[in-house]
Amino acid sequence: MEIIFYHPTFDPACWLPALRKALPGANVREWRKGDDEPADYALVWHPPVEMLRGRELKGVFALGAGVDSILSKLKAHPEMLAQHIPLFRLEDTGMGLQMQEYAVSQVLHWFRRFDDYQALKQQARWLELEEYRREDFTIGILGAGVLGAKVAASLSAWGFPLRCWSRSHKDLPGVTSFAGTEELGEFLHGTRVLINLLPDTPATKGLIDLNVINQLADNSYIMNLARGVHVVENDLLQALDSGKLRGAMLDVFSREPLPADHPLWAHPRVAMTPHVAAATRADEAIAFIAATIGKLERGEIVNGRVDRVRGY
Repeated sequence: MEIIFYHPTFDPACWLPALRKALPGANVREWRKGDDEPADYALVWHPPVEMLRGRELKGVFALGAGVDSILSKLKAHPEMLAQHIPLFRLEDTGMGLQMQEYAVSQVLHWFRRFDDYQALKQQARWLELEEYRREDFTIGILGAGVLGAKVAASLSAWGFPLRCWSRSHKDLPGVTSFAGTEELGEFLHGTRVLINLLPDTPATKGLIDLNVINQLADNSYIMNLARGVHVVENDLLQALDSGKLRGAMLDVFSREPLPADHPLWAHPRVAMTPHVAAATRADEAIAFIAATIGKLERGEIVNGRVDRVRGY
């Protein structure tokens, strides 16, 4: 079995030996420009077109939860990967726990009004603020896939009203499910914290605009953990300046790195991290890939295959 590996930032010296150990008998090599030798599987992130073009692979694994970088390249270069070749995403592989840590810590930060107290501290003002009530702090999660379900489960222990919105209805314990465009307004009405975990698809680009934001509860919050293309940043800034939104926590942006002159940097109600909400963990990712390849070789049913039409 021949496996080729390419990632612009991951260290092959770490990944390749671990992959060889997890896949005994497989020849795992780092792909380099000019390598057109046969391969059965490709493990990639932002792959060059020439790496995959013309190869008759058994499967391609995206080394992350999203596959938008591959799908967007396929639009411009459909010859890069034949339609019948299966494309797989990493469904969790440690990212779920990281998303849980991020979401819970920030929700509690807002709920306990630590952002407001920090603003008072900057003014040297000693003032006790009115507490928020849990029943008024409804949390809505956009996207109820593997990661969305994990985040919902972690927040349920804190007693907040929870709801989710996705393409189809979900059965998540303690979570009210909404689905489809016809139920989006009902989902948004009364939501105080909006957490975005949607996949990047044509239908979700620019979804979080002023129209959507204005349907949230007053003094609401937005947390974006998915992709920058989901949020119309100028609309977000307008809603923050008007007071409709009380705060935003952003891990992803329309341009990355975010330009130094972008107004998000200076806004006092915006907190930011540089796309670190959930990183691919090598051990968990390799275990998933090895198990999936084993099942494929045995002709068994596997999880994580991407529907190229839906985009996830």
